[in-house]
Amino acid sequence: MTLPLAGYTVVALEQAVAGPIATRHLADLGARVIKIERPGEGDFARHYDTAVHGLATHFVWLNRGKESLAVDLKSAPGIRVVRELIGRSDVFLHNTAPGVVERLGLDADTLRAADPRLVVVNISGYGSSGPRRDRKAYDMLVQAESGMVSVTGTPDTPVKTGVPNADIAAGLYSAVSALGALLRRERSGEGATVDVSMFDAAVEWMGHPLYMQLYGGTQVPRMGLSHAAIAPYDTYPTADGEILIGVQNDRGWRMLVTDVFADPGLADDPRFATNVARVRNRTACDAAVAGHTVRWDTTELDERLAAAGIPAAQVNGTAELVEHPQLRERDRWRTVATEAGAVRGVLPPMTFRDVELPMGTVPALGEHTRTILAELGLDEDALTDTVESTRA
Repeated sequence: MTLPLAGYTVVALEQAVAGPIATRHLADLGARVIKIERPGEGDFARHYDTAVHGLATHFVWLNRGKESLAVDLKSAPGIRVVRELIGRSDVFLHNTAPGVVERLGLDADTLRAADPRLVVVNISGYGSSGPRRDRKAYDMLVQAESGMVSVTGTPDTPVKTGVPNADIAAGLYSAVSALGALLRRERSGEGATVDVSMFDAAVEWMGHPLYMQLYGGTQVPRMGLSHAAIAPYDTYPTADGEILIGVQNDRGWRMLVTDVFADPGLADDPRFATNVARVRNRTACDAAVAGHTVRWDTTELDERLAAAGIPAAQVNGTAELVEHPQLRERDRWRTVATEAGAVRGVLPPMTFRDVELPMGTVPALGEHTRTILAELGLDEDALTDTVESTRA
């Protein structure tokens, strides 16, 4: 069956996470994605670590299924190559620093004046205007600026999330925007200029705490694994570890204490009869739950909770995730090719019933330079001072 984006070409001037995760999703959906990289250096995420057979974890995660074109954008011939390539493409996406594409003549106004059907997606830290327009915007900085760290962590210690949420959010909105723009183009023939900022994406994800501040006048406290508005909602001790339980309504509370704990008296205890009361008496509620959860080992309790329909989860580390039965039994692992050999990867979360989305090769730096230049009718020997290919 046909892949959803088969026949579409995306040119990406990208690095780190936000841009690469956007275009990797487009590549997973079948688009041809051509990644522009610096000769000899490439995307700086190539050099974060060497954990994957000598390759960087971030790069392997974010760049499968793409082609790498190594071109010197500080040279006139290099810029001409990229402009011609964009002129043959459907989408141009970048997450460069403020002002870079304008200096290169690759800004949306210039490109779309030449090709009104082009879709241009600009990813920035804080947007194209405002007092922070020119600020550096790494994920951690945006998580702090957007208030995300103010609601993440323990009461004593604010923390950023363990994965780059602001980057990922911006990348997802960028991919969705590109899809929406392409769909509109199919109907109208007109391209689009789309601006997505990491800050705006992170603020969008702050929905509940933001509305609590707007209409409740309160800062949602950092609660660790607990929840400011729900109880019981936390990890509780078991005979051999811990388990997370999240009861979100009064019916669930009654089922928990009656069907699992066999302690129906807790259901009608006025301290715990409603969620509002349980939140008000959180310490006593948590103690009552912990007094029962410790009676079972984690696996047994997890099964009892599941049988009773109580939301619960085991608190896994990455070692447990790699061996998770949900991934294994649903056949979610595949092999991905890299220059350093085959590696494991998890299928994209978008699952089409009639076609499996491809998990293409992670490109070596400049691996496709000569092929792409040949498609443009160019002789790479004429560009030896400005174009570098890492593969002969």
